[in-house]
Parts: sequence; C-alpha cells; structure tokens
Amino acid sequence: MTPWRTGIVHLGLGAFARAHLAVYTEDTQSPEWGILGASLQRPDQRDLLAPQDCLYTAVERGPEGATTRVVTCLTGVLVAPEDPEAVLAAMSAESTRIVTLTITEKGYCHDPATGRLNLAHPTIAHDLAHPEAPRGAIGFLVEALRRRRAAGLRPFTVLCCDNLPANGRVVAKLVEAFATQREAGLAAWIAAEARFPCSMVDRIVPATTPADVAEVAALTGFADAAPVVHEPFRQWVIEDRFVDGARPHWEAAGAQFVTEVEPFEHMKLRLLNGAHSALAYLGYLGGYETIAETMADPGYAGFVERLWRDEIVPVVPPPPGTDLLAYVAALEARFRNPAIRHRTWQIAMDGSQKLPQRLLGTIRERLERHLPLPCLALVIGGWIRYVSGADERGEPIDVRDPLAERLRAVQAEWPEDPAGRVKAVLAIEQIFGPDLPADRRFVAAVTAAYEDLCRRGARAAVTASA
Repeated sequence: MTPWRTGIVHLGLGAFARAHLAVYTEDTQSPEWGILGASLQRPDQRDLLAPQDCLYTAVERGPEGATTRVVTCLTGVLVAPEDPEAVLAAMSAESTRIVTLTITEKGYCHDPATGRLNLAHPTIAHDLAHPEAPRGAIGFLVEALRRRRAAGLRPFTVLCCDNLPANGRVVAKLVEAFATQREAGLAAWIAAEARFPCSMVDRIVPATTPADVAEVAALTGFADAAPVVHEPFRQWVIEDRFVDGARPHWEAAGAQFVTEVEPFEHMKLRLLNGAHSALAYLGYLGGYETIAETMADPGYAGFVERLWRDEIVPVVPPPPGTDLLAYVAALEARFRNPAIRHRTWQIAMDGSQKLPQRLLGTIRERLERHLPLPCLALVIGGWIRYVSGADERGEPIDVRDPLAERLRAVQAEWPEDPAGRVKAVLAIEQIFGPDLPADRRFVAAVTAAYEDLCRRGARAAVTASA
C-alpha cells in the first residue's frame, strides 16, 4: 500500500483515539488521510511509538478470545510542550484538512455547567498572552486557523471526539470566544468558513497494562511497547458538515453520517456513560477493580438495571430506528465482558467535568417532571464519598479531578456532619449550577443516599436499591 500522508492532525493521542479514530481511518485504506498525533502534555506516546515507526497493535478482546491487527496510519507523533511551533506548522499546512480531538472534558478549559470558556483558566490566560506558543487545544486551534487565514488557505474542519453534548457546537463557541479576544475579524472568518461537526463515539478502551504488552508479544511474536486493547463493539455517528466536503470515507468502515447527531449522543451519554460513572464510583467504593467484576455482583447488576429501566430510559427520546431496551441489553452484555478490564478508578477520573453531561441532565429532567430519583441520588452520593479522598476502610483514594483539592477541602470543613458535607459539595455552582443546590428535593435525596452509604457501605446500599 502507498505510504500514509498526513491529512489529519489529532490533538490528544491517547489509547481511545488509537483504538477508534485510527482504526476507522485504517479501514478506509485512503493514504492521503494519515494521522499525525500531537500530545498536549507528555511525551509518553511519542517515546513509545517513535522507535517502532508509529506502528502498533490493536487487540480486540471478546468473550471468545483475542484477535490482533497492526495499525499503520499514524504518520508521526509531536509533543506540543517541547515544540509548539511544529504542531502549529502541521495544523497550518495546506494538506491538513481535519483536526480531530480527544482531550477529555477538562481539556476544553470551560465551565461544564454553562459551556462557557473560562477566561481565567491558567491555560487560556497563557495562550491569550502568548498566542504564538499555546499550551491548550483552543489556543492551538485559533492560532493555526489565524495562520491559514493569513496565508490565504481554507480553514480545516474541527472534529471533536470527546463526550460532550453537542460537542461540535460547544467547541465552536469556545473557539469563537477565544478568537474574539484576539481579533473580531478572525472570529467572524472562523464562524463563516470553518466547520465544527458534532460526533458521537463509542468503544470501551481500557488503559493498557504491562500484562497487555506481554500478551501482545505472546500472541504476535513481536515486541510492541504501545498496543491498545478494545472491545469488539464500535460506533461513530458524525454530522456530515466538513469544509469543502473534504473527509475520509469513514462510512466505508461503518461510521454513520447523519444530519443530526444529538439523539444518538444523548442516548449514549445518558445510558452508557451515565451507567459507567454509576458503576465506577459505587463499584470502587464496594471494592471492585473493574466494571466486569462489579457487574458480576448481582446487587450491582440489579441496581444498574433499575437505574436504566426506571430512571434514565423514561426520559431519553430514542434516536430514529433505535429500541432503547435493546440498546440497554447490549450495554449490559458489553459491561459484563470479562475480557475487558476497564478499571473503575479510570472511569472515575474527572467526575466534576463528567457529571453535568452524564447524570445531571437526567436529574434535572426528572425533577421537572416531579419524578423520584433514588438510584441517581445514590450515584451522586457515591461520587461525593469517592472525592472525599478516603474509602470505606479509611484508605486513601487517588482522586484525579481538576477540582480534587476543593472537593476534599469543603468536605473536611464538616467532619462530623454528613448533611453538611453534601450541602457544601452541591454548592459548587460550576458543577451543579445554581438550580440544583436550591432544589430541596434533590438535596434531600442526595443527603439521604449519602448518609445511607456512610452507614451501611456501598455494597449494602446498592443491593438495597436494586
């Protein structure tokens, strides 16, 4: 096959992008759409991939066993903190027609409750002061688009692959807000000429472990320092809005191009991601390391089934041609897959950024309809317990969250008062907004659930709620 040439620059080259975006792109067999990865933080991926010419093994694990394939479409990996100019040059190149992103929710430097750009965020403040050497994704996007405009080039399409509701429109607003701070004319050009299609991605991709590296060597006979592991299922729903229509034929690899992504995205965020977070916090507190182990406990399986059936499905409109109960049944089978060791601790990261998208929307809709939310309240109570930084045995929890210090500090002010701890956490408006802390039904339900968790422990509380 003809060598791959860079047509896509991807910001945030982690395991998910290599198991999803890259595999779809590989399957198009279109060499003009090679992917140049750019890490915005650490050199880890470059250091692992560069010595093996950016080739790596994708391992598909199903209940019946594992299969492997070599992915070849990466053209290189850059490390932005080492050389931001190289990243900007790649994004500004005429051959780059799409910039894709998997930088996680916190990478957008926005307020999750409102979706607005946080101009006081240290990364945003730095990038406005030093636009020629940005640190964050929004700064890179705007400066690269500015350079293309100055050179008389067409803009690239910005394709977000993160779990944000209406992710394309969210990123467009963040880019517009940042560009407006730099130059009103630039912001107007981006709004008129660039494209920010929404997309919905779905594939469970656990973090790669040393055991995975050893397994790949045993399966293939080759040493691979950077394999990725994924489940058999994959889904990618994309709004068909690209600059000048330039894009790979991802539909040939099974992607769905639609006029409206939101129904699919809404379903996935509420049913898959919401349940994943529920199992992550409550499962971790119950002593379970992975989602599959958590689902093997009948109490937890019954709980998540009730969460879906009674509280989430009734407020989720089904996408065209979709049976929500069949979708939930497929999710349960995926969660039970023992070959996928998706750690509860990994999914629990960055909860302050994830809760508004995954759970709080469902909660608001149930409150508007005057519907009870015992399972959802228990999940929020479990998250509050988790971010306290200590588990049920008093052992420390390694909480990875942008607001970790604040979440611990506000709870520490109420050492003997569970209700006080709940109230203090719910008062954080950038997570819960002004409405939920003021809703007595919500506060009472979460307080009762949290007190039950403290009194009986996660396993007993979950089983009682199943």
